[in-house]
Amino acid sequence: MSLDSEKQLAAIEAVKYVKSGMTVGLGTGSTAAHMVKELGRLVQDGLEIVGVPSSENTNKLATELGIPLTTLEKTNGIDVYIDGTDEFDPYMQLIKGGGGALLREKILTYNSNLVIIIADSKKEVKRLGDFRLPVETIPFATKKIEQLLQKMGLHPKLRLKDGSNFVTDEGNFILDLDIAHVSNIQLLESNLKQIPGIVETGLFLDMADIIIISKGENTITLRK
Repeated sequence: MSLDSEKQLAAIEAVKYVKSGMTVGLGTGSTAAHMVKELGRLVQDGLEIVGVPSSENTNKLATELGIPLTTLEKTNGIDVYIDGTDEFDPYMQLIKGGGGALLREKILTYNSNLVIIIADSKKEVKRLGDFRLPVETIPFATKKIEQLLQKMGLHPKLRLKDGSNFVTDEGNFILDLDIAHVSNIQLLESNLKQIPGIVETGLFLDMADIIIISKGENTITLRK
């Protein structure tokens, strides 16, 4: 079975947690897109939900599929948030942000009653760091932050798109860091968040309630 088929299988399993009347946070990325498409199909069949998208791309896809949308500020909270991940370890800690939506994704995660992460079999790792850690930075400070992170041994790379700086939906830049050698990710998260101009990191620590991983034709559900 292809990785794309695994993503779809995990997405189908995740939407079983969605019931009519819920406010649903909609993640971003290739795995989350399968979930949004599945919800779109269920909405056409009568499921009554309201979605809160985590990016302009997801907003566009959900709108095309006929999913009613709202904004975070207009909700009383999110019943369930479903999203993909770039990596997860045995302790259900995550690296997210490969799609560039980590700031809005973390805000929706924080404001959700239930957080479900869906993943294909390649996303499971013994320790975080094979995937570079994205951090979202204010453009005004990015160059100085880059120099500081270089001194910290994190080898930052400014993310580019089509030869220009990648710009997030919030108008910020992204630095991708090498954290493969870092053993204490909680301390790293704390240290990064203390640097003025770093808006958010792609470390999602102790935030996932459920991880649904697809391996071949089967899914495995991990719970906090």
